[in-house]
Amino acid sequence: MRNFNDLIEQEYKSAYESAYDLSLKKEFSTPKIYTANNDLSKRWYVYFSFRNPETGKLKRQTPIYGEANKYKTKEERLAVLTILRQVLQKLLRQGYNPYQDNETLYRESQEKDPTTVVNKNLEYTKDSIRQDNNDIANKVEVKETPIEELGATLQEAFDFDFVIKKKTLQASSLRSYGSHIKIFKEWLNNNKKDVKYIKQVNKAMVSAFLLEIMTKTSARNRNNYRASLSSFFSTLEEHEMVRENFIKIIKNLKTKTTRNKTYTKIQQQEIFDHLENEDPTLLLFIKFVSYNFLRPIEVCRLKIGDINAENRTLSFKAKNSPLKTKIIPEVLWGDLPNLDEHKPENFLFTPEGIGGEWETTADNKRNYFSKRFKRVVKDKFGLGEEYGLYSFRHTYITKLYRELRKTLTPFETKSYLMQITGHSTMLALEQYLRDIDAELPEDYSKFIEPK
Repeated sequence: MRNFNDLIEQEYKSAYESAYDLSLKKEFSTPKIYTANNDLSKRWYVYFSFRNPETGKLKRQTPIYGEANKYKTKEERLAVLTILRQVLQKLLRQGYNPYQDNETLYRESQEKDPTTVVNKNLEYTKDSIRQDNNDIANKVEVKETPIEELGATLQEAFDFDFVIKKKTLQASSLRSYGSHIKIFKEWLNNNKKDVKYIKQVNKAMVSAFLLEIMTKTSARNRNNYRASLSSFFSTLEEHEMVRENFIKIIKNLKTKTTRNKTYTKIQQQEIFDHLENEDPTLLLFIKFVSYNFLRPIEVCRLKIGDINAENRTLSFKAKNSPLKTKIIPEVLWGDLPNLDEHKPENFLFTPEGIGGEWETTADNKRNYFSKRFKRVVKDKFGLGEEYGLYSFRHTYITKLYRELRKTLTPFETKSYLMQITGHSTMLALEQYLRDIDAELPEDYSKFIEPK
């Protein structure tokens, strides 16, 4: 005697299979990138298959090359092909068919809201529905669930982002950013070996990585890595390689900041007197920071040709702008040596002295002079880590602000000061002045002294 449950299962299977085609065949394969094993001498392209309406089988379609093979680096080719693959995948999901005239579908898509995407990658065929099983078919609810496309691989995502960042970041920023992304990539390879696609990376993974960075280094360094990863995922989100930049919801950690303190008048004079005999080159370097209010790295970038002797001006690469020009005040101009004997392309400051070649990064140059300052000055006077080359900029901006305030209103003082310091906005200058305590109140004892 048949088990009642077995009988129900058998009848259900028979009815369901007659009502629906359970093969649920996809009309197309996921588009992929062919890289010829990274051989740049061969053509790279995007390829996919589409179901042939006559045979019912998936058939490889004509490869899509675009302009990818005009580029001669792996990263650039992948960047082009990744975008082509995204466009192709989007069109296929919207119902475009290489075996049909897509003109009508194209016009309809243009008339609709561009943010609306019609997913047609799952088609259920009901041609085989039997008339005598209509009741069963009507009772069965079949939901279309889009298949989650994994999209770009990790390597494709990293390569694509690198091409974008190489065009948009300064060399120094690119080195730091690239180092952060490289370490994150290595961490994924070592700790998440099953993750092969960028869409598999989630918030929990990134949080674990950032926690490891913090425990090995510091909260500040962890925040720097977070900023780099947020930039990375923002690029991918913008180009629809990931759904969202979830790094934005990972908060920065509070850090302990060590502010560059200002020097007292006695400290400043003692340092200048000491350097007059011990290291005149370092003293002139400091005077560019003090009198021209340049950042140390901006002084390191100066070349002989940046000094305009006729107009007594200098041009330099500033923090947030491609090029700035400042006057050279008389207090500094009188200390400059004769620069006519040097080539315009020579750097103003080098380890050997004024004017010469120095092939290294601006960061390395700044580090060199920071170490030189520590050896010649800080060790001599027993100064702590809160004092540095940058402290001279704070010291002299504070001094100038307080002198101007003796005759001008706060607004007039800051308006005048902006032209000298180079701050791009009043808000930025005000924040800076607060940070260095340039504005101090008058003695308020009369308000709190006992009556």
